[in-house]
Amino acid sequence: MSAAERTTDPQSLALGRQMRRPSGGEPGAPRAATSFEHVEGWGMAVGAPSRVYRPRNVEELRASLAECRSDGVTLGPRGSGCSYGDASVNAGGRVIDTTGMARILGFDRARGIAELEPGVTIKDLWQRILPLGFWPRVVSGTMFPTVAGAAAMNIHGKNNYAVGTFGDAVREFDLLLASGEILTATREQNADIFHAAIGGFGMLGLFTRVVLETKQVHSGELEVGAVSVRNLRAMMAAFEARTSSADYLVGWIDCFGKGDQLGRGLIHVGRYLAPGEDPKPEDTLTVAHQELPSRILGLFPKSEVWRLLGPFCNDRGMALINFSKVMAGRMEARCAPYRQSHAGFAFLLDYVPNWKWAYGRGGLIQYQSFLPKETAHEVYSELLKHCHWRGIVPYLGVFKRHRPDPFLLTHAVDGWSFAMDFKVTPSNREALWKHCRELTDIVLSGGGRFYFAKDLVLEPDQARRMYAPANLDAFLALKQRLDPNGLFATNLWRRLFT
Repeated sequence: MSAAERTTDPQSLALGRQMRRPSGGEPGAPRAATSFEHVEGWGMAVGAPSRVYRPRNVEELRASLAECRSDGVTLGPRGSGCSYGDASVNAGGRVIDTTGMARILGFDRARGIAELEPGVTIKDLWQRILPLGFWPRVVSGTMFPTVAGAAAMNIHGKNNYAVGTFGDAVREFDLLLASGEILTATREQNADIFHAAIGGFGMLGLFTRVVLETKQVHSGELEVGAVSVRNLRAMMAAFEARTSSADYLVGWIDCFGKGDQLGRGLIHVGRYLAPGEDPKPEDTLTVAHQELPSRILGLFPKSEVWRLLGPFCNDRGMALINFSKVMAGRMEARCAPYRQSHAGFAFLLDYVPNWKWAYGRGGLIQYQSFLPKETAHEVYSELLKHCHWRGIVPYLGVFKRHRPDPFLLTHAVDGWSFAMDFKVTPSNREALWKHCRELTDIVLSGGGRFYFAKDLVLEPDQARRMYAPANLDAFLALKQRLDPNGLFATNLWRRLFT
């Protein structure tokens, strides 16, 4: 183990129960390419130097695990690095990047079932299946997460209230354990591991194959409409009025609104087109039709827009931008519904490449909480008021409706989520973490939960309050059984559970 690896981060379709014996790690076994680099969360607020493995196949993956076992170091799983916080940072240990294992092993068009290697991205998947008339059932706001990362974090989309989380679309997976053995799990076989590894943020093993259900679509476009709302209560009522008819719902919130306009914002409603509604599906289902525009407003190259946002990335500037969006949203809501490509509607975070750079080198954290429907309005109103009282107002707010799922460490509830982006600077970091702890105590008092793909501020006592003791005990027991020597670890794991 190198000195750098000992450094601590100061900011820290075959089924069966059988186990397949390891074949890697012996003399002459295939070796993954490695490099030594700074690994950071997508939000740029935390990072650490690590040796990074980049295996191309299961044999190299096994050999990497064997080397870490032999060297007595921990190994943190990482896909495309889209988690905002410290979920794929492993200070003092090594990191394994599985993006090189990115084959689409098969697609059953009759059933809409895809069989995928772990490094396949959402982009890889939709570009393969959309021309055949299918779309992933669940996608995030960016197309770049890998399917292994999506399963490990159990991501959700704008249709969570209708179809559930990413894990609800998973039929089966293979999991490489710390021992080098591969286990196949479904809802019926190794069901305890199936429901724990999905959402288990990579701490039980590494996905080497994922079998996924997709959605048949009859057009490459959605019908999209806008609803402008005066406050949070109006937003929740507008959502509820549309959950039975809309395929997607997402709300944007101007967090600077106060008083009767607390939680004001805009809802976008998406609906799949029925057979025959699109006169030319053979055109709209092409990958070319889904391409996001290369320029904003036809003027500015997307790759440079973050530079234009930088001067506005402060309280006054973002208050102005949010107010302008409120006004524009009121005008949009008066217009008739329009057609938009699936990629254009789904992947809003990809319109401006590296928009996070506008926040500066300190980066950002996204604070996303989930609350039951019974307490959501009261608690989210209190969160916004607390932000104003503290003088730490989020620059972006996103609101969604959710439903429960059966996974052991799930964040999903029959209720709502509210994601808030906070700018991080050297001068505000300590105050911001204190502020988030206060917000978290408010959320937990309302029966809320948090999402590991976004988290960077939870503390151990708060994490344990999120779950029924039986759920957390069951997960920790599986961790001990499947990884008794603690091979798999990340900053997130150590911060919350060790």
